[in-house]
Amino acid sequence: MLDKLKGIEKRYAEINDELMEVGDDYKRATELGKERADIEPLILKAKEYRQIIEGIEDAKAMINGDDSELIELAEMELAELEPKLEPIEDQIKGMLLPKDPRDDKNVIVEIRAGAGGDEAGIFAADLYRMYIRFAERKRWDTEMISMHETGVGGVKEATFQIIGKGAFSRLKHETGVHRVQRVPATESQGRIHTSTATVAMMAEIEDVEIDIPESDIKMDVYKSAGAGGQSVQKNSTAVRLTHIPSGMVVQCQDERSQLQNRLRAMSIMRARLYDLEIQKQQAEVAADRKSQIGSGDRSEKIRTYNYPQSRLTDHRVHYTAHNLPAVMDGDIDSLLDELATHHEAVRLAAAGLDD
Repeated sequence: MLDKLKGIEKRYAEINDELMEVGDDYKRATELGKERADIEPLILKAKEYRQIIEGIEDAKAMINGDDSELIELAEMELAELEPKLEPIEDQIKGMLLPKDPRDDKNVIVEIRAGAGGDEAGIFAADLYRMYIRFAERKRWDTEMISMHETGVGGVKEATFQIIGKGAFSRLKHETGVHRVQRVPATESQGRIHTSTATVAMMAEIEDVEIDIPESDIKMDVYKSAGAGGQSVQKNSTAVRLTHIPSGMVVQCQDERSQLQNRLRAMSIMRARLYDLEIQKQQAEVAADRKSQIGSGDRSEKIRTYNYPQSRLTDHRVHYTAHNLPAVMDGDIDSLLDELATHHEAVRLAAAGLDD
């Protein structure tokens, strides 16, 4: 860690020297200013860290002396400084890790019913409400993109956007297969059924970040439909886009015009293609490691919601909570904190900073 800090501190000094000599080259000055602003918080934290280390070393030296008053002062100094050392080391390690450029972005959420028939659709609807309530708790906005409901109060597929700074960073570890164990309302024998739903969290991607040639897109239009297949519009405003090279299909019907639906569908397609590329890169980097949080492996059952025992278990971090009603009402901050902490520990280990 100290070696990495020395390299960054050296670069910080070089930037300051170059800024003194850049003259009228405003473009270069802007680039250097941005680079300096990016690493300055780490430089300040490193300075604070070194001051603590020096203070601890000085106090230990005084303890070895003969002056009883100085020894007492040194012991007080150590008692104050030593508890600060590990937390600031952890902060620096986290700051040394490369930042995910998607972290500050809005997130596009896709929820699909999996195995379990009608009960899977009901569970998918429960997950949809859970994330909507979570967004409301954070005072983030949400926008519906596409919703395909079932006739029993369930959801076959729901795609929506959560709009808020850091929304993707907060929710990106929710990607995966979610499993529910409970007695369905339609079960007369009181037997517990197991059903699943898949969740995908994708960062909203700007047009300039991934280019999709028009020749790669096939567009079909159709009339928007509500629950049960009832037509809600006379004009063909709903849009179905097919990405020809990959076969990916995106549908959008919630906007008022065909143009709005096409723009929204293109936004989703960019996010999906970008997500696939990120997964590919992560798979290449982590080929020698087992599945980890953020790897994008959607075949793994990441979490179980056990209703009879009011228990939620996240299998990746061995996290268990016995407040399932609160969780389903969007109270998932503690769970997300646990996932973020574990994910950072995995990244620190991969970067050799976990010692």
